[in-house]
Amino acid sequence: MMIAEVQHLVKNYPSFVLSDISFSLEGGKITGFVGRNGAGKTTTIKAMLNLIHLDGGSVSYFGKPLIGNETETKKLIGYSTGTVSWYPRKKIRDIVDIVKRFYETWDEDTYRRYLNLFGLDESKTPLELSEGMKVKLNLLLALSHRSEVLILDEPTSGLDPFSRNEILDIFSELKKEGVAVFFSTHIISDIEKCADNIVYISKGKIVAAMPKEDFIRQHSSEGESLEETMLRMEGGVFHA
Repeated sequence: MMIAEVQHLVKNYPSFVLSDISFSLEGGKITGFVGRNGAGKTTTIKAMLNLIHLDGGSVSYFGKPLIGNETETKKLIGYSTGTVSWYPRKKIRDIVDIVKRFYETWDEDTYRRYLNLFGLDESKTPLELSEGMKVKLNLLLALSHRSEVLILDEPTSGLDPFSRNEILDIFSELKKEGVAVFFSTHIISDIEKCADNIVYISKGKIVAAMPKEDFIRQHSSEGESLEETMLRMEGGVFHA
């Protein structure tokens, strides 16, 4: 099932242009949004959530344009910018009590299930959590209002390899439940481990948007890792 359609997005800044960005997201699939720092990943994600004014293009979810259906659509979207940086000294249960007031779709059973799955202690504060557990807390809040699509901006950045693997394992579990997971990263090994699809952006333009296997077949040389392929492509040399 096609969850989201991003079509021909354009955003002009004085020193950067997001140009003709198009791709789609499928339910039950993990899509890695990859590109070096400054390539346009965060700008694209903001555009997908109508957080910036576009100069062109459109975004739709579940067959409906986001513009004009934003309130009902965002109830189905879980969004995270990475680690928790607010209410550092409040207990998790108090943070949850505040957040769930904003969502009529908040599901206490879903919240409890992910709370147990992520191994979070409601009596702790964000200040007491490791960076990996802070990411899990953000995911917990994003998922507990029955999100069908998860949009994450650099969720594994700054995490140690063990914590990154834990987060990627969670993505795989969510995929089994039919959730569309879309996460941006500049860590190519994360894409190799869990992504079904790759959206690769460079200098504000989409270089490729396709299943990972197709990307490897079209762009990788024999014996070349995905990271080596993208490093070569970023340098402007493409495999025929």
